[in-house]
Amino acid sequence: MNGSLARNSALLETFKGSNPSNETEVVIGAPAVYLSQLVQNIPHGWEVAGENCYIENKGAYTGEISPEMLKDVGAKWVIVGHSERRSIFKESDEFIAEKVAKALQTGLKVVFCCGELLEEREADKTQEVVERQLNAVVGAISENSWKDIVIAYEPVWAIGTGKVATPEQAQEVHAAIRAFLAKNVSKNVAESTRIVYGGSVNGQNCVELAKKEDIDGFLVGGASLKPEFISIINARD
Repeated sequence: MNGSLARNSALLETFKGSNPSNETEVVIGAPAVYLSQLVQNIPHGWEVAGENCYIENKGAYTGEISPEMLKDVGAKWVIVGHSERRSIFKESDEFIAEKVAKALQTGLKVVFCCGELLEEREADKTQEVVERQLNAVVGAISENSWKDIVIAYEPVWAIGTGKVATPEQAQEVHAAIRAFLAKNVSKNVAESTRIVYGGSVNGQNCVELAKKEDIDGFLVGGASLKPEFISIINARD
């Protein structure tokens, strides 16, 4: 929940000088009221994501944003299951899976977020939690639908705290997610699905994280509001 027309405009001007590799896909998420501004001014080749959506495309759901509305203003993606939606707004694994299914059905691509709380990591429940969150989605969509999903592993204890999972911690979970997909969906989905890391990613730590085999990119929070976002875009192993 950041941004204004003026601040967005200044940031977009900065981003236009980023010149990312053709192999790097960049998607910017923003509050729904600013999506049209982004779509009209985004650097060439970049795409736009809604930060949330509802499970219906229209109806008496005052204040909600539907997948169809996101598509209508030019968004190609939607972020679903972010830890703040889970923890603050109490969205269940099943409800989030419904959102994923509806967004895909509507023609949006999905960034699906999963991750554990600090107390869950300290209790050695990281994999249990992540697999539970993923399992809800596995049961809600077809194998073919995974081609339009990017999984974002975001340990909740590393979001906005300045703490970041070590490259080894992140790689361990990413590898386990890939193994889960191979076992519960298919080997092809496991190999082709991009798994990105989110949690206090910045212009300094992104390079080491990007070197890990199963880290395919980043879900960037606060650093995306700063010029250093360009450094993260250009961090390649």
